[in-house]
Amino acid sequence: MATKPIVKENVTIKFAGDSGDGMQLTGGLFTGNTALTGSDLATYPDFPAEIRAPAGTLAGVSGFQINFGSHRIFTPGDQYDVLVAMNAAALKTNIDRLRDTGTIIVNTDGFDKKNLRLAKYDDVNPLEDGSLDGYELIEIPITKMTRETLSDSSLGMKEKDRCKNMFVLGFLYWKYNRKMKETQEWLTSKFNQKPDVLDANLRVLLAGFNFGNTTETFTTQYEVKAAPLEKGTYRGIMGNQALVMGLVTAAKKAGIPLFYGSYPITPASDILHGLAAYKEFGVKTFQAEDEIAAICAAIGASYGGNLAITGTSGPGLALKGEAAGLAMILELPLVICNIQRGGPSTGLPTKTEQADLMQAMYGRNGESPIPVISTRSPSDCFETAIEACRIAIEHMTPVVLLSDGYIANGSEPWKFPKAEEIQPIEVKFSKSPSNGTPFMPYERNDKLVREWALPGTAGLAHRIGGLEKEANTGNVSYDPANHEYMVKTRAAKVAKIAESIPLLELESGEMGGDLLILGWGSTFGTIEGVCRELLAEGKKVAHAHLRYINPFQRNLETILKSYQRVMVPEINNGQLARLIRDHFLVDVIQYNKIQGMPISQSELQHAAKEVLAQIK
Repeated sequence: MATKPIVKENVTIKFAGDSGDGMQLTGGLFTGNTALTGSDLATYPDFPAEIRAPAGTLAGVSGFQINFGSHRIFTPGDQYDVLVAMNAAALKTNIDRLRDTGTIIVNTDGFDKKNLRLAKYDDVNPLEDGSLDGYELIEIPITKMTRETLSDSSLGMKEKDRCKNMFVLGFLYWKYNRKMKETQEWLTSKFNQKPDVLDANLRVLLAGFNFGNTTETFTTQYEVKAAPLEKGTYRGIMGNQALVMGLVTAAKKAGIPLFYGSYPITPASDILHGLAAYKEFGVKTFQAEDEIAAICAAIGASYGGNLAITGTSGPGLALKGEAAGLAMILELPLVICNIQRGGPSTGLPTKTEQADLMQAMYGRNGESPIPVISTRSPSDCFETAIEACRIAIEHMTPVVLLSDGYIANGSEPWKFPKAEEIQPIEVKFSKSPSNGTPFMPYERNDKLVREWALPGTAGLAHRIGGLEKEANTGNVSYDPANHEYMVKTRAAKVAKIAESIPLLELESGEMGGDLLILGWGSTFGTIEGVCRELLAEGKKVAHAHLRYINPFQRNLETILKSYQRVMVPEINNGQLARLIRDHFLVDVIQYNKIQGMPISQSELQHAAKEVLAQIK
């Protein structure tokens, strides 16, 4: 008789295998299935840095991590409850983060002599030497059983082996008391033109489920209940997907077409792919020959009245620097999406980092201030994209939007917004002057913002280019006093943006206390999780998170100076910390991690407790 599943509050699973084992697909399908149960979740794909490292090597391990639970989930999890290891290399690279009493599901066919040697186990099989005795070890010959399931299939051996990830997925569906209907429907849609491939995947998926259901060794099932999320319609969304939807929405709210000029670069390339699918919404995408051409094309589109976007990562932002300065001195709207990755140079292309903040702030020649805003999570990318476009258009300026690989490729539930709740973006195109009045392209309103003059409009002819502008007329000027005036005016225009953005609010905790943890970008979930745990222990802590970095929000200084200590965790060597010291003379405490991976909740909590222990 079947036993009732054991209820768990939350579970963290890491899928790991060779880059050809389909771990990203397996994790993605399990995530979609999990979302349908109503659990809150967060995911973190971990890609190998090499395009195609040799199979079975440590460098070729690809992973996908999901943390899901019946309460609010802020991070993909620190330690794994379950590790799925498709070969020896996958086990070796991930075993250190498995809980002491965790579960290991291994494909025993990935532990032959060749795989052990490639994983540098020196022919000592960890499945046999007692090193895994503290864990629940579930050994399954997944490759062999997949082949047996497909023994009568017309597929070749290589194609059969590609189905083994479905065996793992089916087994986990049994283990966590799941239904497979949605996955079966997805497979049917995906492979409806390849009936032999469809049949193979469906059969192996069912075989994995039945293996768990009929094998007496596995008698324990688990279940995670739905989380108490706000009522509404949800979908799982990745950061780059949300960014795409936000940009398209902003164009619609502004009533102008969207132009996206880009050059492919990890991890920003998905934005180009995503926007290319929205042609019916007036979106034009352009894959340029290089980063410089991409931003210059976007500037041209902006000059012509489009919502102009360009996207890149750190190396590309460096190349775009001169053209970003051109957009700044022209005072044209442009959004530069920088999806950060490990640097310097080409650095760590598939790993995450927050190390482009200083480049976003100062990475242009001359006095070239540009607004900088940052998104905090995959779902937040939607609102941040709209806000970046609003600032760019309503203040006639390029804007740098910072995301990173962790946010771009991670996913979480996203509640569908209502269209009427999204505020319109006000676009003001210059009108033809009346009574022969000369057009002044750099005449400004009370926000120091000039109007947007579309080429071809009668009476609006004016000089364009990167040379210094004469105030009001926009003519080329080498006058020293005019140059200083224009430099300070452009800086004042950016500073005035602070008057039109909301005040900073605490995410958790109260004003005035022992410790404020101040963050930006993808550290949000970790900081929020730490603060909630410390508050539950009675600690006087609070969490504030910055979306607006240039300019800072008007009340930031008041918040900073109401706490005895301020800690700034960053996935860099202390870039926001330097800005805070520079602007507010606050001696912040840095917590920095520069390993191409997120700060874990346990790491930050330990550091925060050390700071609290020093406060008298």
